[in-house]
Amino acid sequence: MVSGYTHLGFAEKALVLVVKMQFRGMKPDSFTWNTLISGFSQLGKDELALDLFRLMKIDGIEPDVFSWTSIISGFVQNFKYDKAFEVLRQMVVLDGIKPSSVTVCSLLPACANVMNLRRGKEIHGYALIIGIGEDLFVNSSLIDMYAKCGHIFEAEKIFNRMRKRSIISWNSMIFGYSNHGHFEKAIKLFYQIENDGLSPDHLTFTAVFTACSHAGMIELGENLFRLMKDEYRIEPRLEHYACIVDLLARAGRLDKAYEFIRVMPVKPDSFVWGALLGACRKHGNVHLAEIAASNLADLEPESSGSCVMMSNMFMDAGRWNDALKMEKGMRKKMVERYLGCSWLQNDQ
Repeated sequence: MVSGYTHLGFAEKALVLVVKMQFRGMKPDSFTWNTLISGFSQLGKDELALDLFRLMKIDGIEPDVFSWTSIISGFVQNFKYDKAFEVLRQMVVLDGIKPSSVTVCSLLPACANVMNLRRGKEIHGYALIIGIGEDLFVNSSLIDMYAKCGHIFEAEKIFNRMRKRSIISWNSMIFGYSNHGHFEKAIKLFYQIENDGLSPDHLTFTAVFTACSHAGMIELGENLFRLMKDEYRIEPRLEHYACIVDLLARAGRLDKAYEFIRVMPVKPDSFVWGALLGACRKHGNVHLAEIAASNLADLEPESSGSCVMMSNMFMDAGRWNDALKMEKGMRKKMVERYLGCSWLQNDQ
């Protein structure tokens, strides 16, 4: 029952059940504690998961690698990367527990998300030392980490050395090529997937659509979209529709992109309208930009992005009165402009 509750996202009900167990004189075992910790971590309640972790120790049960990994994963999911690495240090140095491949795979996204290559390399080296450097899932995570940190050729080396690959490995490499401008390599890799006895999934198509969009390969992108539906029987998701809109709009086929949005069987989200709006700014189509901005404003009333873009477009077109109205409307709705910022980290 505890496992069933946590699996379905009802960690609080699972905790109530464990309390009832204790009232009836039944002591939770390590599996019960780990299930609770994992459940709350997955819900983003990492501090509560940490409290349970401490209670587990007080109850006389020593946390195992699964317990530690659940805490680490929770911190990573909630973008508390420093805490995740601190927990890893406590796990290895203070408790002497060797991380598993799951632990390493939980930590590598933290390095990728903040492009901390130094830490990523440290984890890679440590994985090799403890004998999990050739693990399928670890290698897939390493490909993703190196690609997101800007080292696409390091990712490529790992991919090429792998004796066995999963669809995750292929997707990570195709995304890496797409995001680094190696569009032809990304598309070529897509056509090689079935040589490994695998079939592309929805993420594979998102990756290859991205490559087609940035490379301006409209016909190929449209053909692959039909292939996804007709041959692989993959029902298009919103991200696929957004990719096709971006593909058409980037190439200046704004009317076709708008018509594509109109006949979509699902309601367009902010990514779909945002793709159209961004292309309208590039190609100077104020009419369609107004339609896209209006829909974006309905979806994200607190966001200033579409308003600012429309104001700039009106000014570019010499429509000063409309630009002024847009600025006044933003002030009336108390929509805030946020100044951009960035930071650099020296890992040398």
